[in-house]
Amino acid sequence: MSKKQLYTLEYPVRCSPSILYEFLSTPAGLQEWFADRVDERDDVFSFSWNDATDKAEILEAEEDKFVRFRWLHTPKDEYFEFAIEKSEVTNQTILVIKDFAEKRDIQDQSRLWDYQVKELFHRLGN
Repeated sequence: MSKKQLYTLEYPVRCSPSILYEFLSTPAGLQEWFADRVDERDDVFSFSWNDATDKAEILEAEEDKFVRFRWLHTPKDEYFEFAIEKSEVTNQTILVIKDFAEKRDIQDQSRLWDYQVKELFHRLGN
């Protein structure tokens, strides 16, 4: 199996970092756009889609800045992260997503994130 590589996606968002952070870091917020059902217990999130379920732990988080998760079935050095940055030029909020995928899968994974983020923007009124 080939080693997965880190890739980064950026999306400008029209909302405050604190509102965006709620959608990225809480079960209720993530359930709005990321999965059909989200539960959390002891920093382990259970994500359910139709008949599939996956679990991820929070590795690190800083309020209104970022939250980093790791799927429990993946290697310890792989994660996915939602970061909130501010453009110094435009003062616009930017959602930065970091994830791991095999090189041949990055384009498909990026499209999946695009779809998910479009749902997030719909919930945010963007």
